[in-house]
Amino acid sequence: MNFFIISLIKTGIVAGAFMTTLAYLQWIERKVLAHIQSRLGPYRVGPHGLLQPLADVVKLMTKEGFVPSHVNHFFYILAPFLAVFFALISICLIPFGPSVEIFGVRTDLGLADINVGVLFVLAISSVGVYGIALGGWASNNKYSLMGGLRSSAQMISYELPMAIALVSPLLMLNDLSLRTIVNEQAGFYLGVIPRWSIFQMPFPQVFSFLIFLISAFAETNRVPFDLPEAENELVAGFHTEYSSLNFAAFFMAEYANMITVTCMATVLFLGGWHPLWPAEYGSDFVPVLLMLGGSAVLLFHGVMQPLKGRPWDRLTMPAAGLAFGAIALVFLVPVLKPILMPVFWFVAKAGTLLFIFIWIRGTLPRFRYDQLMNFTWKFLFPVAIVNLLITAFAVALQGPKN
Repeated sequence: MNFFIISLIKTGIVAGAFMTTLAYLQWIERKVLAHIQSRLGPYRVGPHGLLQPLADVVKLMTKEGFVPSHVNHFFYILAPFLAVFFALISICLIPFGPSVEIFGVRTDLGLADINVGVLFVLAISSVGVYGIALGGWASNNKYSLMGGLRSSAQMISYELPMAIALVSPLLMLNDLSLRTIVNEQAGFYLGVIPRWSIFQMPFPQVFSFLIFLISAFAETNRVPFDLPEAENELVAGFHTEYSSLNFAAFFMAEYANMITVTCMATVLFLGGWHPLWPAEYGSDFVPVLLMLGGSAVLLFHGVMQPLKGRPWDRLTMPAAGLAFGAIALVFLVPVLKPILMPVFWFVAKAGTLLFIFIWIRGTLPRFRYDQLMNFTWKFLFPVAIVNLLITAFAVALQGPKN
């Protein structure tokens, strides 16, 4: 009975955290891009614009859902549902921590673990393109159709180097279960160098990681590979005819796919929940120091904030600073540390990759479509093949693991 209760609790926590992350990832992206471009970003709705995601949800829910008369109604409605469904389902296989004991029951920090987890995620991501392609076709609009066709060609093309990039670390780790893959990356070389896939012998998978990351940009339709919705060419591409919650579904699917690919990169290449250096050298104090540092900065700015200009900051910043300090103390509780520390390292790695996604969007221009296709077939795909052959040769020379 306890097993089912804990499973339900885990499902609720993961679903709540995932949906909240989806909402506030958009706020974070707008804030980061604003700093890159020397502007404020969301600011008016709540302190520092923190209620902007809620305002956007309310706006999209109350906005009229206009359905053009010339569309194929069934597939027009089905397309955003498929996009969201396939984007959300993969997160249930992501392990974000080791097995822990809660109320006397041994349970994994994650929702499910199957022995072919990598293949399942690849299969789901490969059929996720149907939502976008179907939306472009069902809209009966030439711009939407072009966007859907671009997305299909782009995702099919970049699926190949991405899949080959995944095979290389799998050859070394010798398993398809995501949890086992993370466990195989535990430990350190010479006591300090982590045994993550990007550092692991006999052939560190740095090139595989870079190929996977580049392909992930194309798989998620992100800049510089956002050709399916290039506004200077296709108005808005595959979602030109969508509005209200149907548009929000496509928007949510994009951010969900971003989270999925960054979590997969963390699991396959960056050691999952394992720390950057051993606990005996102080890795357990990293979240405490970060939270205390953030608390000090927020308290300082709250106290030094002038009475005029931004009066809310004199209240919100000290309150946030105290909250950060409380979180730092929670990380010091011995009973919670085995649960919180792995989750912190996993979230820190995935969050860093998400920041890179946003940073690239504010830095690089969009590729031309011919450049996009030439890059994958003439460069990325051959490099992935060569990397796989070298890895296979190195693993064969090393021999079977003990």
